[in-house]
Amino acid sequence: MAGILGLDTSNYTTSVAIFDGASGENQSRLLPVKAGALGLRQADALFAHVKRLLALTGGLFSHVDPGSVAAVGVSTRPRAVEGSYMPCFLAGVCLAQTVAALLKVPLVEVSHQQGHVAASLWSAGRMDLLEKIHLAWHLSGGTTELLLVEPEGKNVKCTRIGGTTDISAGQLIDRTGKLLGLPFPAGKAVDALSRESDCKERYRVKLNGLEFSFSGIQNKAETFYSDTQSAADTARFVMNCIVSCIADATRTALAQYPGLPVVFSG
Repeated sequence: MAGILGLDTSNYTTSVAIFDGASGENQSRLLPVKAGALGLRQADALFAHVKRLLALTGGLFSHVDPGSVAAVGVSTRPRAVEGSYMPCFLAGVCLAQTVAALLKVPLVEVSHQQGHVAASLWSAGRMDLLEKIHLAWHLSGGTTELLLVEPEGKNVKCTRIGGTTDISAGQLIDRTGKLLGLPFPAGKAVDALSRESDCKERYRVKLNGLEFSFSGIQNKAETFYSDTQSAADTARFVMNCIVSCIADATRTALAQYPGLPVVFSG
């Protein structure tokens, strides 16, 4: 069966996948980050992607027939808005353009954010929402945005209507991970650690319409850890703060956009 080859080279992960609309295979690998660091410089990320892509595409095409590729899709930028740009996406774009030209198949360019939305709809079994207006949270390493998603041809238009005004949920979790001595990216480790605690405490973030600030939670978490010396309770405290804030913002959004489905991606 013909499939779509997908490439995404974000600031943290190199991904090469084949998908036929029902199933597929994803070859992905996190970029190397030095212990204690909270990310990568763009030059380092781009170089790492170039090295990773050779091994990942080789692994995929070791058993996938290139003749079965009907089109190539690639993330070209973080968001589909004017001025959105990160050099690390160039690694995927260069390979995608080359493969599409060699195989003489269409090249489809999308944003990283549109990919998040589409992937979440597929995993939720709600691909029908690609053709309907809905709300979507994009919660990732560098983004915490509430989006109004509208159909736009074969893609979707994502309009930011709310979210954080400073650090993202992912950045807050990674900084919490560094505070607790956990590896980067710290999402899985902080989540697992938080499940060892039944802490109910949280810091309620004040909403300004549909916008809010997460930097205050970081300060509260540092104080909380200093006072309790409990890594598990601190992890749970931070997760409680994030979840309650997103829940409050979602309720506010649904009052303004009643009846719209809400999808969470990241």
